[in-house]
Amino acid sequence: MPGRAPYACQPFCTRGRRIAEPAAPTRSDFQRDRDRIVHSSAFRRLVYKTQVFLNHEGDMFRTRLTHSLEVAQVARSIARPLGLDEDLVEAIALAHDLGHTPFGHAGQDALNVCMKDFGGFEHNLQSLRVVDVLEQRYAAFDGLNLSFETREGILKHCSAANARRIEACEPGGIARRFLDPAWPSPSLEAQLCNLADSIAYNAHDIDDGVRSGLLHEEQLQDVPLFGTYREKAAAQFPHLRGQPKRWLYETIRLMLSAQIYDVIEVTRANLDRHRPDSADAVRQLPPLVRFSETMQGQAVQLKRTMFANLYRHPQVMHTTGLAQQVIAELFAAYLAAPETMKPEFAAKAKAAASETELARVAADFIAGMTDRFALREHERLTGYRIMKAGGALQV
Repeated sequence: MPGRAPYACQPFCTRGRRIAEPAAPTRSDFQRDRDRIVHSSAFRRLVYKTQVFLNHEGDMFRTRLTHSLEVAQVARSIARPLGLDEDLVEAIALAHDLGHTPFGHAGQDALNVCMKDFGGFEHNLQSLRVVDVLEQRYAAFDGLNLSFETREGILKHCSAANARRIEACEPGGIARRFLDPAWPSPSLEAQLCNLADSIAYNAHDIDDGVRSGLLHEEQLQDVPLFGTYREKAAAQFPHLRGQPKRWLYETIRLMLSAQIYDVIEVTRANLDRHRPDSADAVRQLPPLVRFSETMQGQAVQLKRTMFANLYRHPQVMHTTGLAQQVIAELFAAYLAAPETMKPEFAAKAKAAASETELARVAADFIAGMTDRFALREHERLTGYRIMKAGGALQV
């Protein structure tokens, strides 16, 4: 089994935490980060946050929690043969969606529209805000006080304006790569989690889409990343043609394996070519954890097909449109009457020195909600129910 490579992040010589703490006697800093994430309130709430289908639409659909676990599994499968730090990979994967709103990307888009005059809303930045500020579990500091390397991996994307603001408070820190061309990349562990996120999406959204009845395997048959492995599965196990569910599962398994092995092969070749001897050497190189050009093209084609046939399906669009209405009306209600938020947020709102600060408090409150809590709050504040008994949304 490969050990930790020199280009990996080293757990006993990290770039530290924002507030210094004594080392744990039995755990590395990255293990400690992972444990803090798992015990956080934001992590527990992921079980009731939407992936594609709203949480009340079925017990077997993915949630943000199951998605995060699947990302961690995929990422660790790749990290070990590459000699990367598996604990750091797991910590980043489990934390990457902590700032996601209720109702999935629909909720994020709606909250960004609400916040357009107040600095906008980015769920990656919100995940960082959760671990830096919003979690209130420890006596000595706000947030989880995670290591630099974990925080770097959480911040996958960042606007230039937000990067400049972070850089002003943390010179040469986690936002540097968004502003300094000489440091274009995060650690390999962070790069890996970003790609594992896409791999997990490709697999589980097919599974959920077919389970929902909105997506059919025939719609994906001509997409090489799916169709090739569907035929391979049937060729190896002909009886699967009479067992649609098992045929689908075997196809997805083969897809996952192919993508994982592709990433390992391409990344090894990139590491052999560039030979970085430290995590900082990695940060000064272009991204090294990548698909081959062929696999990248197939992944893009699959994503486009999924958008056309699932993410933009009329039933999904109708549901997410109503979910966006919930977010917009909650935001307006809290701006008009901040005292209607939970006491700790109402207190922050009362202390806000500007409308922008007030809006950010409202955004923090909404972003932390589960799907079902958001629906209950909407009904409480507006006086009407947007969800029928039995789960279907209604106007």
